[in-house]
Amino acid sequence: MPASQSTANAAALLRTVTLVLIAGAAVSSRLFSVVRYESIIHEFDPWFNFRATKVLTSDGYYRFWNWFDPTAWYPLGRAAGGTAFPGLMITSGTLYNVLHFFNIPVDIRDICVMLAPAFSALTAFVAYLFTSEMKDEAAGLLAAAFVGIAPGYTSRSVAGAYDNEAIAIFLLLFTFYLWIRALKTGSMLYGVATALAYFYMVAAWGGYVFITNMVPLHALVLVLMGRWSERLYVAYSSFYVVGTLASMQVPFVGFQPVRTSEHMAALGVFGLLQLIALAELARSYVSSAQFRTLARTAVASIALAAFAALVVLTQAGYIAPWTGRFYSLWDTGYAKKHIPIIASVSEHQPTAWGAYLMDLHMLVWLFPAGVFFLFRELRDEHVFVIIYAIMGSYFSGVMVRLMLTLAPVVCVCAAIAVSTVLDAFVAPEPKPVTVRTKKSTTQVVPDGVYGMFSRIAVVGMLFGLLVQFVLHCTYVTASAYSSPSVVLASSRNDGSQMIIDDFREAYYWLRQNTPEDARVMSWWDYGYQIAGLADRPTLVDNNTWNNTHIATVGKAMASSEERAYPILRKHDVDYVLIIFGSMIGFSGDDLNKFLWMVRIAQGVWPDEVVESSFFTSRGEFRVDDQATKTMRESLVYKMSYYRFNDMFGGGPSMDRVRGSQGPSKSPTLDVLDEAFTTENWIVRIYKVKKEDPLARPLPLAGAFARGKRLSAVPWPTAPAVVH
Repeated sequence: MPASQSTANAAALLRTVTLVLIAGAAVSSRLFSVVRYESIIHEFDPWFNFRATKVLTSDGYYRFWNWFDPTAWYPLGRAAGGTAFPGLMITSGTLYNVLHFFNIPVDIRDICVMLAPAFSALTAFVAYLFTSEMKDEAAGLLAAAFVGIAPGYTSRSVAGAYDNEAIAIFLLLFTFYLWIRALKTGSMLYGVATALAYFYMVAAWGGYVFITNMVPLHALVLVLMGRWSERLYVAYSSFYVVGTLASMQVPFVGFQPVRTSEHMAALGVFGLLQLIALAELARSYVSSAQFRTLARTAVASIALAAFAALVVLTQAGYIAPWTGRFYSLWDTGYAKKHIPIIASVSEHQPTAWGAYLMDLHMLVWLFPAGVFFLFRELRDEHVFVIIYAIMGSYFSGVMVRLMLTLAPVVCVCAAIAVSTVLDAFVAPEPKPVTVRTKKSTTQVVPDGVYGMFSRIAVVGMLFGLLVQFVLHCTYVTASAYSSPSVVLASSRNDGSQMIIDDFREAYYWLRQNTPEDARVMSWWDYGYQIAGLADRPTLVDNNTWNNTHIATVGKAMASSEERAYPILRKHDVDYVLIIFGSMIGFSGDDLNKFLWMVRIAQGVWPDEVVESSFFTSRGEFRVDDQATKTMRESLVYKMSYYRFNDMFGGGPSMDRVRGSQGPSKSPTLDVLDEAFTTENWIVRIYKVKKEDPLARPLPLAGAFARGKRLSAVPWPTAPAVVH
């Protein structure tokens, strides 16, 4: 075997082993939650995905497509199968069926828990392929290592994070890789492969719109740069035609690719490329200068006419206008003014500068260096990464959730930067440089930064940064991103860990002590968890498709008992569940979310729910005795502080979340009975009285006239309170 072939084989083997180790690191770094707690689904949305996956695996694909969930959004229900992105569930269900086909008895829960770590290994491999297209295999290995452990991606892919992003980031990067391959080769095969990967992405995550606009934007920029080619035409046309037709097969998407403004840019670029291709074909037969001018004028005129037609169709209602979510990406204050339910979600808030350092660490300053090195060569694929870097940086600043889409391109650019620096300082001795003088011409080997001391210093500093990066990523993943929301951890005074399991305690109580058809009202944040863990009908959940229904819950929570009770009875509410963190300092409770309940309700009933009535004359939001009357009479306030002073010997209470005193005397409840309060008081459940305790006895004459009883309605016997 020739020496060169032997060296190539050794290098290939080394790359393979390195990629396997990177995949192992990517998976193992995401298992802290399983090791520290247990194999459990995290957060809120994943509980719906888990329920849907169980329906798919137990009843089959057809039942899943037609699954109507009568327990959600009571009494409306939800056509869940047709209003969800099914890619995640189908992936897990397919893995489950394949494993059971080979008689491997794996529980569906374990597949759902481990799906995100498994796909993180695939994401690292795709990052290697994508970055190799930008530079070389060495940069690809660095990018794979960065993607494998970067907290910006790990935050949504730890074990138990069974959300759409678990597979979506892999599909995002895989689609971009296939697009670059299609563009470089001009192959229709790669174009169709890009379309199929895009179809998978459409089925998996609503963020597919990012791809829908990134690829046409890249094609448009190349055209404007004078880089139109047949390769671009074939790649984009095959991608757009097959990808659009395939995406329309997803029930939740339907005809949106041809009926909504978010997809019109892709259609417009497709039409523009057809016009340019036609003009180029005609120019190959007629090459006069007059014809070129005529062709350019015709293309520009048709493009303007198409844009005008788009405006007219949008005004006429044939094409849906931009949604509020789109406007909130360009105006950070738009959602707060017009769509408070979007602004109320913490992951929709603008990103703080500290979040970049936490999620990206040293990649923050390597990122622009990598973009600079791409500008130096500026091939077609480099233009794509630069556009991705600009768009990803902007959107990640607007919404903290979109840090997830920025992380891959940051890792790619940082890998290119580190690889370029190492190439300069670790490569063999630099080539001699010709130095010309008046008397002679000589060749000298440059010194300075290429000296041995400089090489050791630069490589040593890079190695130190990489070590710090690994330590930081491990720490952040273990401490910040590996705690399931249904199980909390805290530290005692002696430093030992205390596990707080109030959520599952409450949900288990609901499952065991209430009828199967008992309706539970809570704020929408907990709807999916109640349905998944307690298996009880809920009024609202995390799908947030019906703003009026959510506003109704907010109105009930913000109203006095007299005004809230008719709402509870009208919606057949049996139990009301609230989160109260004042006892142990859990900040994510309903009192901290209360103003968002008020704002959402005010958007529907501005005359009945007024936000300013919950603030004092000095503009303070208080929970002590100086709180406003409207605040003290609200249902949330009463349910939160009911019997709270008993924990302080009947004296003044202390609210540890808001850092102030609570009411000096616990409020009383007339229409609700306390049914259950968890060990640490985080979850409190109240039972709605079926007969109106606020009803007054009728006057004597009226009573005889109507044939009514003279006595007041008797109070039902209160159930025993369980602690």
